[in-house]
Amino acid sequence: MNDLQPTEVEREALTRVIDHACALAEQKALPVFAAAVVIDGEVIALSGNQVSETCDPSRHAEVVAISEAAMALGRADLSGATLVASMQPCEMCLAAMRWAGIDRLVFAETQERAPKFFQFPDLGIADFHRASGGDFSWAGGIGADRVAHIYEGGR
Repeated sequence: MNDLQPTEVEREALTRVIDHACALAEQKALPVFAAAVVIDGEVIALSGNQVSETCDPSRHAEVVAISEAAMALGRADLSGATLVASMQPCEMCLAAMRWAGIDRLVFAETQERAPKFFQFPDLGIADFHRASGGDFSWAGGIGADRVAHIYEGGR
């Protein structure tokens, strides 16, 4: 069990991420995902998934936000940052988070409530946390009820 208590800035960023996901859900085919990178108390990047638009299955919202934040800061090392997401990040996005040096994660919807979006359903966030040696902290399920309607439909 992880006991990360999100900061006020992280909670505000999660509200923005959830609002962005809800707005995207009105404009695009479902499912949609949104993510942000927060560093030094500021949202550096806020993005949605771009898989359909780019025909690139790796352009998940988290990967896009990490890429945009790194470009905005002019460095690949995002140590000290927090990744904030509308959905618990998938396995690929967790790896990107770790490669970027991000050690805090805050998300809304959880794998337990929406397992169809995970390619390795038997591996949960606690498994990845343990496999990392505990090198990141996380808090999930915050505001999940606001995005549940987005993730009920399937792929």
